[in-house]
Amino acid sequence: MRFSIKREEIVRHLVTVCGVVERRHTLPILSNVLLSVKDSQLSLMATDLEIEIRTALKVLSSEEGKVTVSARKFLEICRALPSGSALEAQYKEGQFYIHSGRSRFTLSTLPAEDFPSIDSIDAVAELELTQAELKQLLHRTVFCMAHQDVRYYLNGLLLELTEESIHAVATDGHRLALASLAKGADQEGTEIQSIIPRKAILELVRLLEESQEPVRLKFGTNQMRAEFQGLSFSTKLIDGQFPDYKRVIPVGCEKQFVADRERFKQALVRVNILTNDKYRGVHLHLSDLKLQAIVTNLEQGSAEEELDIKYQGENLEIVFNNFYLIDVLNIIDTKEVRLTFTNASSSCLITPIDASDSKYVVMPMRL
Repeated sequence: MRFSIKREEIVRHLVTVCGVVERRHTLPILSNVLLSVKDSQLSLMATDLEIEIRTALKVLSSEEGKVTVSARKFLEICRALPSGSALEAQYKEGQFYIHSGRSRFTLSTLPAEDFPSIDSIDAVAELELTQAELKQLLHRTVFCMAHQDVRYYLNGLLLELTEESIHAVATDGHRLALASLAKGADQEGTEIQSIIPRKAILELVRLLEESQEPVRLKFGTNQMRAEFQGLSFSTKLIDGQFPDYKRVIPVGCEKQFVADRERFKQALVRVNILTNDKYRGVHLHLSDLKLQAIVTNLEQGSAEEELDIKYQGENLEIVFNNFYLIDVLNIIDTKEVRLTFTNASSSCLITPIDASDSKYVVMPMRL
């Protein structure tokens, strides 16, 4: 096998596939990238047995063949070469040789035949949307995913697909994020739920761009595939029952207030300076047209902020995890936000004003 290629081209594609490569794994070959050359095209594939990324690009000249080499070492070598240079790579007698100008490198290899591959997907539903739409859908919910929770089905993100729309839902048991897009499946009567693992979601967000280029999503019974810009991204699904998120979202709440999002966020950020590392609560005191955000730290002091809001009703005090509120306000991009609740011990629904495509639920802290 042999191929010649521009440095910038191979670096871009190696960066794409290297995100899935594990630094430490019981199977050494999973630290490698599979290189395949056929019909003047170089294909790259990497996997951790749960996620698989494939990409391809044209090469300047080539001889067919395939081999696996260390993904990160190959990327480091290519990155270290001078900008604008070309390189020639060749696999011969069990070694992988890289030559560029006066630079020469030799990498060890492992047989391409031993490289694992995820089974081909038997799609039961498909959907096409733009990269920007999918990236925003995931971006508005990804921060609520659980991390290493014993409830394994929370360590991921739910994609719920119907023939009218697609919903992204994430929760860690203390807060929940829901984002919706009015684009449905190609097939009539579709109604499926797929739980995508945390690592796959984070990797997909990294790969997607804010562009109008199309993304083709294919949903199978135990895996999902995203195809865009010549790249194929496949992931196995989490086998479990995601909680009924519709029951968690408050409805018919009696109390609410509207605040300027940026001023509210900045007030919470300032009082957060004195938040205790163990107790991250912020006390919100509501009165007519006023909100006081108070943090008390027995070791270091206290902080208080006052904010004008749109609220009329009885005086009320609610305690929230301050970090959870700031996370939501960082994601919402409208000028104002609405917080809706029933009482001091009920969950709070946070929604952007003049936008109905996302909802956020935060549970209050118990005193």
